[in-house]
Amino acid sequence: MADMGAFREAVTAWAAGGPGDVARELAARLPVQTVVLLEGPSDVAAVGALAARRGRDLAAEGVCVLAMGGAMSVARYARLLGPPGLGLRLTGLCDEAERPFYVRGFERADAAREEFFVCAADLEDELIRALGVARVEELVTAQGDLRALRTFARQPAQRGRTAHQRIRRFLGTKKGRKIHYGRVLVEALAPDRVPAPLDGLLARL
Repeated sequence: MADMGAFREAVTAWAAGGPGDVARELAARLPVQTVVLLEGPSDVAAVGALAARRGRDLAAEGVCVLAMGGAMSVARYARLLGPPGLGLRLTGLCDEAERPFYVRGFERADAAREEFFVCAADLEDELIRALGVARVEELVTAQGDLRALRTFARQPAQRGRTAHQRIRRFLGTKKGRKIHYGRVLVEALAPDRVPAPLDGLLARL
């Protein structure tokens, strides 16, 4: 039976220049109603973790959570999936610096009225501020990464940065770490401390 993972793979292949037949067929069979356009897999992990905490099965609700491999791809994905293409409802989550890509991408796909959500710096920054540096350090310790964090913090390039800035940079220093902590940090949030952009996105779905 077709699943949302197969649809994501078909859309990614389509966006890379392949045919769109498989994506169209799967969209009709599942059926897909909404696509969440995210910059990368760490954002997907965070959205998935919050949905699970709230007892939601987004795939069963017809929601496809999709990592595009960077905000510059949003116009292409919006064109394929929005009104000019599959006619699906679009939303998303991006960094403040990438907001213009989303604005232009949604406008060009005739989806300007669709709402997306913006993090002040990025999602990791939002999560660290919501939890506090001390709590994030506790989580890093629990995950067995405290020694690596301390080694990183002693590097000359980190000496002028705040603890918040160092932890944020640390999360991106090893392949897969941002994805892992995207889930870990969200799972540690108190219900009333979910960052507004992430909370707003889930409420929109």
